Amino acid sequence: MKQYNVAVAGATGAVGNEMVKVLEERNFPVKNLTLLASSRSVGKTMSFHGEDVKVQELKEDSFKDIDIGLFSPGGSVSLKFAPIAAASGCVVIDNTSAFRMEKDIPLVVPEVNEHAIAEHTKRGIISNPNCSTIQMVVALKPLHDAAKIKRIVVSTYQAVSGTGQKAITELESQVLAIYNMKEIEKKVYPHQIAFNVLPHIDSFLDTGYTKEEMKMVNETKKIMEDKSIKVTATTVRVPVFYGHSESVNIEFKSEMTPEMARQLLKKAPGIKVVDDPGKNMYPLAIDAAGKDDTYVGRIRVDDTVKYGLNMWIVADNIRKGAALNAVQIAEALVKKYL
Repeated sequence: MKQYNVAVAGATGAVGNEMVKVLEERNFPVKNLTLLASSRSVGKTMSFHGEDVKVQELKEDSFKDIDIGLFSPGGSVSLKFAPIAAASGCVVIDNTSAFRMEKDIPLVVPEVNEHAIAEHTKRGIISNPNCSTIQMVVALKPLHDAAKIKRIVVSTYQAVSGTGQKAITELESQVLAIYNMKEIEKKVYPHQIAFNVLPHIDSFLDTGYTKEEMKMVNETKKIMEDKSIKVTATTVRVPVFYGHSESVNIEFKSEMTPEMARQLLKKAPGIKVVDDPGKNMYPLAIDAAGKDDTYVGRIRVDDTVKYGLNMWIVADNIRKGAALNAVQIAEALVKKYL
């Protein structure tokens, strides 16, 4: 099997760490692994297949002889370095929001629109969608193919790991402070996140929606390749470390019963149906953490419209919502498109 020189930019972050882990677990054909981060991380080491790999500073000349770059260094860094990497012959798979809505850059979830990877030749960059979008479209695509989706109403319950390592630490420290009757510190979020729910992810727009909500709206249409789908979203941060949960209401153009949906989803790649309310079996964030699959349950009729369903969708936001999806793109890239 041909092997490839792979670079991970933003290697020391939560997603970068998981990218390295997933590359190893899935035995991606890595010839040489280059770990890139800011100057603060230079000298740190990360284990890969039993060997310690030193972290190097991300620079303009970091991509010589690199075949594939997995990027998760933050949007502004990707905006600067992804085109530089692409110009040197590296195919960039970028996890940030920097390029997602660019017309000539594919936005890919392999279970949904793998064919779009072929468009990487236009600019040398492939975008990884928003974590909450990924798990939703994985679950909705087989249903859309069968009955065409007319409208989606989604409310998310998103883990703090979606904000990064500092948010994980903040939740942990706030919980400990409360239990020890000490003053809590708020640095990452504008309000206490421990034992609280914040209807606020990313910055607010003039419309009253947040950027995170509009990411779900716009990315869903692009990935599903259907601008006619109406999408509205409310994104919420909850005091969970790993795993995003979503309440999704779908209106279809033709019949889609709960049993039809369950059968379609059971056959779909990357999906696990957990739907037996009588036994208290439904998707839980704590069960999805660390797992590859997207879990779907609570599938039931919405009888307020002619063809409507409600469902509950859960996935590990750092894994399927970021690192795993990026590596799956890389796997399809080397198999069919490089």
